[in-house]
Formats: sequence, structure tokens, C-alpha cells
Amino acid sequence: MKFIYSGQEQRTALDLGLLGPSGFRGWSGGDKEGFTLSLSDATPSYLPGLIEPGTWTLLLGVPNIRPNVTSQFTAEVYFDRSTQDEAKDPLLSLHLRPGPAWYRGDLHMHTAHSDGSCKSRMGKKVPCPLFLTVEAAVARGLDFIAVTDHNTQSHYDAERELQPYFDNILLLPGREITTYQGHANLLGTTRFLDFRIGTPEVPDVNSVLRQVAGLDAIVSINHPAAHSSENCMGCGWTPATPVDYRLIQAVEAVNGQHADGDRSGVPFWEGLLNRGYHLAGIGGSDNHDAADIPVPGPGSVGYPTTVVQAADLSTPAILAGLRAGHVFIDTEGTRDRLLEYSASVGDRTAAMGDTLQVPENINVMLAVHVMHARGSHLELTADGSKLPVANAAIQDDDLRTTLELSADNRRRWVRLDVCTPDGHRLLIGNPVYLAHPDGLAVNPLHK
Repeated sequence: MKFIYSGQEQRTALDLGLLGPSGFRGWSGGDKEGFTLSLSDATPSYLPGLIEPGTWTLLLGVPNIRPNVTSQFTAEVYFDRSTQDEAKDPLLSLHLRPGPAWYRGDLHMHTAHSDGSCKSRMGKKVPCPLFLTVEAAVARGLDFIAVTDHNTQSHYDAERELQPYFDNILLLPGREITTYQGHANLLGTTRFLDFRIGTPEVPDVNSVLRQVAGLDAIVSINHPAAHSSENCMGCGWTPATPVDYRLIQAVEAVNGQHADGDRSGVPFWEGLLNRGYHLAGIGGSDNHDAADIPVPGPGSVGYPTTVVQAADLSTPAILAGLRAGHVFIDTEGTRDRLLEYSASVGDRTAAMGDTLQVPENINVMLAVHVMHARGSHLELTADGSKLPVANAAIQDDDLRTTLELSADNRRRWVRLDVCTPDGHRLLIGNPVYLAHPDGLAVNPLHK
């Protein structure tokens, strides 16, 4: 609803509220020029809930109007179920910072709206309020976060309330689709999604994923290498029926501290790349206690950090960068490590996430830029196999170098990591996809 009135230049003030058929639904006084209501969310100071049939009453208060002054008001009421209406949501429409850059964020965390907990002021374990997660992210120097509480939309109202105050960090709407056959993050929509796999309405994983089709949203498989057990039912990725991976855009290659070893999602992700799917590799802390670790450490907010090259700091731009694969993962959540590279053949160039057309028997050149990773080395992977790298050592805090990839018409993708001497991944890059005239390129299913 939009509400406007005249006479403000004469100090007329009108307050606004709403009664539904079952009673009070909100009061914003003179604070707002309108509000929205839906079953699951509402503008702060209004109550979400059923849009009931019956008589609705606009509440008007008149704190001030001068003698002999007349004020005309208009209340415009809109009903809309379209995705275009969702795009007006402040969480989806806010452009917080202009200009292209590498923006740093955390795409997986939990609060009191699901199973996030922390110590109270008196030291008791209590549900952890969302604002502590936002404060921790600001302290870490992050540009954006996605709070991904389990199967709920209740935290979006809290985010709408907090976003105007926290105007130095973007609160990107997210939730964790939590099923007994696996978990996945849904990023970039506030609409309801039915997660009840095994019911007549949602018989399998694909029926969940198809609900996202048509929305400007992203689905990312979470912690695919986790173990499902009585300690964490459904934490591993174990769908009972074949999955249409064309309906998925990303994989959580790093969950918390698991950049390496048997809990790393990298092998699962690379397996899907080898099957021809263009899926972005991303990371998330999966933090459940924003106050638990006051300094950067495994599982703390921003550890790891997903770094996205985007046109500006807004939900649509971050989603576009993720979908394009213009992403690297800073596994230890630093403020300044950088990994960027592009592949080229002649005058053709492709960055991470893009596809490069490669003529037959022509070498590919990789232009690499790494910052603040002195003492580590470059690791080159093509189609899941490690390739030798000449002069792989990183001996400078600002390294620019060129690698030459020998001609091989069977290679379908190539990517770079930055690793410590003992093999720990510090930075994880996304693939450049290689298209060959003989048709052996990765099928660009998501491009």
C-alpha cells in the first residue's frame, strides 16, 4: 500500500496504521509512506499473516493540522503475486555501493531463527539474535552476507529492520533448504519454497528445484561431503532419485574449515564440472554462534569468504557474479588476499566462469594475479587432474605472471588454486571453460 497526503508544507502530519478482519496488523505513525503485507513477511512495524477476506480498515491519526487547513490523502492498495512485485523488496532492490569491484562475503550462517545459539549477557546458552551476526560480519570487513536459517523466512523481517542501520554491509536474502536427502542454500528470493520431499506436493529433489525456476535466485548444494548420521540427519548430499543439475547454479566447495581432506566439497564439485555442468564453486562459514570466536578462525563469520566480482554492491549484481562464476574462495577469510586470472588465445580472452573458444592445437595462455599470499605456490588443475606449473612459487605479495597451457583438444576446463607448502588451499579459483572445434568442450548448461 502507498499513502500520500497534502499539507505537509503547512506542518500537517498524518499517522498510519491498519486493522484486518481479525484485528490489529500494524502502526507506523508518520514514519512510512506505505507498507507491504504477506503471509510470511511484512514491512517492519506491521505483522505478517493471512490476507483475510473481509473488511480492512486504514487507521489514521492526526497529530497536527492547523485551523482552516484541509489535507487530501490517497491510499493506493495493490495486490500482486508476481515475481516483479518481489523485486521491489528492499532486500532485493537496494544498491548499497556503486561501481565494479571484488566484493567479499559469507554465504552460509545461522541465527536464532533456526539453530544459531550463543551465550547471553549472563553466560547462559540462548538463541542468538541476528544482529550479532551482522555486527560480526561488519567487524570482519565483509561487504555482504546471507543469513541462511533452515527452511524459514522469518529472518527477512529482522533483516529489513537492520539493513537501513547497517548501511555498510549488504544483507542478501537466503535460507538453507534442509531436507533428509541433503541441504542446499537458496539465495536471492524471499518467496516460500516447499521443502517437504516425499510428500505428494514435493515427491523428489527436482520438484524442490523446479520451484526456483523463473526466479532470479541461486541454488547451491551445501557441504556435499558431509556425513549423514543420527548426529546430522541429511547433512550429506544423498538424493534418492537422479538430480537435474541444470537446476543448480553452485556448489559449496568449502564449508567452514573444510578446504582440504575428506570433508572438502572440491572433489564433488569437480566431478560435476567433468560431467559438463557449469557450477560456481563458493564457500560459507556455516556459523551457528556469531559471538563464539572473536577473532578469525575456523567456523567464525567470514571463514571462509566468498569473493565475487560484481558490477556493484547489490543483491542482483552479487547474484549475477555468482551465476557467472566470477568468484574465488578465500578459505581463511582474510581481508586482502586476491586471486584473479584469465585465459587467452590470440585476441580471445575469458575470465573465471567464462568460456574460451580454442582453435585446434593452439596453446592457452593464463594471465595470473595473486596478492598477499607470499610463501605459497600456484596449483593448476585441468579436468580434475593436477598439471605441472613452471615457476609456481609465489615470492611476492603482488604477483603477476603468465602460464602457458600446452595444446590439448580434450581439456574442457582449467582452474587455479593457491596452496601452502603442505598443500592447504588458501585461495580456490573457478574454472575457465574451454570450447574446442571437435566438440569436446563442456556443454555450457548454465550460460
